Amino acid sequence: MMKKMELLAPAGNMEKLKMALRYGSDAVYLAGKGFGLRAYGGNFTEEEMKEALAFAHERGKNVYVTVNIIPRNADLEGLGDYLHFLQEIGADAALISDLGTFQLAREAAPQLPIHISTQASAANWRTVRAWKDMGAERVVLAREVSIAEMADIRSRVDVELEYFVHGAMCISWSGRCLLSNYFTDGRRQSNRGECIQACRFRYALVEETRPGQYWPVEEDSRGTYILNSKDLCLVDHIPALAAAGAASLKIEGRMKSVYYAAAVTAAYRQAIDAYYAEGDAWRVRPQWRAELEKVSHRPYTTGFALGAPEDTVAYGRSQPEQPYDFVGLVLSQDETAHTVTIEQRNRFQTGETLECLTPDGRVFPLAIGKMKNADGLEVLAAPHPLERVTMKTDTDLPPYTILRRKHHGQ
Repeated sequence: MMKKMELLAPAGNMEKLKMALRYGSDAVYLAGKGFGLRAYGGNFTEEEMKEALAFAHERGKNVYVTVNIIPRNADLEGLGDYLHFLQEIGADAALISDLGTFQLAREAAPQLPIHISTQASAANWRTVRAWKDMGAERVVLAREVSIAEMADIRSRVDVELEYFVHGAMCISWSGRCLLSNYFTDGRRQSNRGECIQACRFRYALVEETRPGQYWPVEEDSRGTYILNSKDLCLVDHIPALAAAGAASLKIEGRMKSVYYAAAVTAAYRQAIDAYYAEGDAWRVRPQWRAELEKVSHRPYTTGFALGAPEDTVAYGRSQPEQPYDFVGLVLSQDETAHTVTIEQRNRFQTGETLECLTPDGRVFPLAIGKMKNADGLEVLAAPHPLERVTMKTDTDLPPYTILRRKHHGQ
């Protein structure tokens, strides 16, 4: 019986971590306040990291910590102590991209498992084997590697392989970009966690003898975004990923919302579980793709997974679509009194119909009935951020059920 592929979700902060685990991820990846590639993702203090590990381990889940910056000399200060700290608190692995950081981890934290970050750009079996021979337990393949190439690598090297299956993609090779450095005169460096997403900007051409004249490179009436990648989506290719030897399927998005972390995790959880239950009879369910269409995203692509992309990975606008708004989160359910307590995330009111997404992946409509505020007074709406209201309902709404509505204009 083959080992089930791990579902690995992003955790930009504590709330995202808990929602991803509740919605079905087997593991999460996160960063401390330094040494990671998402400086603006929220990230975890040392005490929060301890809490995160306790929460995950109580549920039999894993936590991997990103230590994947490309460090300069000054970044090495305190790095050994930090790696030792990760070992002491029981982190399940550190994600590392730099050879010197790898060597330091072996010295400062010899029992800390190491996963090689996609930032290391591992794209062939010899590179993967070299990392394994040095002691890496897992290699996250470069995003430019196809599923077929992964199968070839796995046939030659007996090591765990991790593969990105969903989320935003960098137009640069495995994220090795210098645009942030140039646009900020070196103040913000993408390879040290401070990317300004310059690839999402709108660009024009300037001819050197005509300074000040900007010529559009048109794709449509809105202009062009020639560096702007579509989002990856491989939910249709679970069997191929399993056959190729993927040990872990990774979702991008530590800077995305709590709603994104929950909804995307739920869709892939159902797809993976269905594959292991059905085998060759597995088929894509329309509801999985429909669910992924309801989160904030750019148009989807399979990227390099099926070989060199036949469709362009760039497209004509920079901002992602926002099909649904996260409206509320069920905090508790009193089945005897037929009530639920909801924490408001966007204004909602009595009489409207919202859509629910439960932690086990069920989706159904819900009519908002009579509500009371924290003072026990009946209210017609929940207008205040994070306001808690109690609502009467006969519908089964387990804790951490998400309430959402179609975004205005969608």
